[in-house]
Amino acid sequence: MATQHRAASTAADNGARATAPEAGPRVLRGLVGMLSANAAALSANRVLSIALPWFVLTTTGSVGKTGLVAFCQIVPYVISQALAGPIIDRIGPKRISVVGDLLSTAAMATAPLLYLTGNLPFGVLLALLAVVGVADGPANGAKGLFVPSATRAARVPIERGTGLSAAVERTATTVGPALAGVVVTAFGSLYALWVTAALFAVSALIVSTTLTDPVPEPHETPVEESGGYLSQLRQGAAFLRDAKLLRSIVLMLAVTNLLDQAFMSVLLPVWAKESGNGAAAIGLVVSVFAATSIIAALVAAGVAERLPRRTVYLIGFALGGLPRFAAMALGAPLWLVLTVLAVGGLGSGFVNPIVGAVTYELIPTPLLGRVKTLAQAVTWAGIPFGGLLGAGLVTLTGTSTALWIVGGLYLVAIALPGMSREWSGMRKQTASEPSTIDAADDMAGAGPARALPHEEPSVHAAA
Repeated sequence: MATQHRAASTAADNGARATAPEAGPRVLRGLVGMLSANAAALSANRVLSIALPWFVLTTTGSVGKTGLVAFCQIVPYVISQALAGPIIDRIGPKRISVVGDLLSTAAMATAPLLYLTGNLPFGVLLALLAVVGVADGPANGAKGLFVPSATRAARVPIERGTGLSAAVERTATTVGPALAGVVVTAFGSLYALWVTAALFAVSALIVSTTLTDPVPEPHETPVEESGGYLSQLRQGAAFLRDAKLLRSIVLMLAVTNLLDQAFMSVLLPVWAKESGNGAAAIGLVVSVFAATSIIAALVAAGVAERLPRRTVYLIGFALGGLPRFAAMALGAPLWLVLTVLAVGGLGSGFVNPIVGAVTYELIPTPLLGRVKTLAQAVTWAGIPFGGLLGAGLVTLTGTSTALWIVGGLYLVAIALPGMSREWSGMRKQTASEPSTIDAADDMAGAGPARALPHEEPSVHAAA
């Protein structure tokens, strides 16, 4: 309990400091480096998500094998990220990020080389993808740990760092697939794998030359380290379990990510087909939502620190959630659906900066790796099952009813926790407020504090 009280006290200090940037010289190198490295690594993932299935489908002709490749990458990704936290805390996020990106570079460069020499059996390709997943999970999680220190060095509010990070993630999600399409169309899917390898290498170079490992702030009370790897892993899990606000945020993101995946992988394509709008409507829906959410994330980077957090969260998620499902379920014309999606993108674009800022304020620096990577893995845990949920609902109830059900569940998932008492802790503390254990316990939910995502605990499709 001594460790938990220290962490809670730290969370209160973090909340107080987040109100205004510290005085001193302004260093932008870390912030620019962190954003650039994330842009390269996330773009590599997005290119791979398009190029790899097409490569397998065109070279093997097997739909089953095409579906298997994504599974063999994402499962090791989630597992390795969940288990990497104590190692990141011990070794440092810089080395983990660089080594992970270099391993991904080597694996992605090896695949086309073996294919060109006629030595790429399907099993070897799966093994190389597993290497990418195992390496990229910790590397991606490690990059997120630079956000607090980079924003402090740049003397900007934490919301600006999380807002810019969200904008980078959304831009990569939009530009990456487009880049993959251009490369595959012009040169072939094999060359897209080379592009993926190059982007991972660029990320490793940027991290190695621009970033340094975060260190505890002078005001932070040291956190007691307990035992070896397994003990530290349990410490991170206990921290996540006992911090009520943090736990509630992570569970909310896990549910909304599951529902977003059901929407993206099944409900959206089925609606496009049955409505007669065709495959082009899928691209329009995704592009419109992504474009407005990027704009909103950039705006949030500039103004989010002055906005009431819980209010912004509730409004943003409400706009980005149920209305899109309702518009499609009611058979609205395409122009109206796109308008609803554009408004929803503007609303949801404010969510990640707010949620990201809260979670960074809750976790003390020495525990960032073991808590945040575990939290992000939890938020991703339901994504592989989203397609199954969507397909099951469409089969049992039909498309329109399935859209209403998923939209209703989305509303419940954001409203119930958002209206609970512990979510009042999303507000910022000011420097004049007491930084006591009791105040921190109230903010964190009577326990130790502190969490994505895009990936922060990331808001997946809504992000």
